[in-house]
Amino acid sequence: MAAAERIPLNPSTAPVPLRSTSTVDVFEIGYDSLDNVRVAGWYCAPKQAHLAPPYPGLLIVPGYIAEPTLPKSWAQLGYATVGVAPRGKLRSNRQYNPGYPGLLIDNIVDRNTYAYRGFYVDAARAVDFLFTRPEVDRARIGVHGSSQGGALTITTAALRPDAIRCGAAGAPYLCGFMDAAALTHSYPYEEINEYLRRYPDREPAVRETLNYFDGINFAPRIRCPMQVNLGLQDDVCPPETGFAMYDALTGPKTLHTYDGCGHDAGAYWEAARVEAFLAEHLEPASVAGGA
Repeated sequence: MAAAERIPLNPSTAPVPLRSTSTVDVFEIGYDSLDNVRVAGWYCAPKQAHLAPPYPGLLIVPGYIAEPTLPKSWAQLGYATVGVAPRGKLRSNRQYNPGYPGLLIDNIVDRNTYAYRGFYVDAARAVDFLFTRPEVDRARIGVHGSSQGGALTITTAALRPDAIRCGAAGAPYLCGFMDAAALTHSYPYEEINEYLRRYPDREPAVRETLNYFDGINFAPRIRCPMQVNLGLQDDVCPPETGFAMYDALTGPKTLHTYDGCGHDAGAYWEAARVEAFLAEHLEPASVAGGA
């Protein structure tokens, strides 16, 4: 984070009228991150004619194979929202593109160059983009995502305790990497199993690297309220690892578990709970009119 702070953000914001609506403005954005990688994303905010600023800020962070969300629905609820596209994602892959599968094991034997080092910072640096927006209330910024987005919710809240007011993490990935790889044969964790079948002698180096990036080890740094949801039959991100991360949280926290649910982690029921949780802590106003 200190290395990233020495790199000018160089934010850019370009309006996208064809994606905007009568109540929401949509922009393509960019900013510079660790290793001078240019990171892209979407920024959606209420039209000021429908809702006067300031607005709470919200980061929506993506899953492993998912492209960044165009978060118009959150802007419709009154949030100034960034759909983050960390390196390797669509429009952020010109300088770095390990592929999917590929990201999880790229440079996995060196914590200084491991893929998620820059990936985590890219997500956390989206906070600085929100700080450049005069319509955003810096005291009301949250983060939300599921799967890899759940992991990035945890790491961003941990890396930016100065800024993140609350986080909602679903089915968190990147927690207990090695245990998760042993508990499942589903991708993406199967990338680790395949790598170690090919290079069994590298297991100690892999384990040492992953300890630096494990969400369980980030969790104690989080101070803001966190809401976590898990599917008890999740065969992608084993719930055992989600429970371990939740146990490591030391601040205010809430856990929702869903029996009979896999990697969706009860999204059908959890969506309303997430919306209520974020509204409680970030206090958005509602935009009048339709989408």
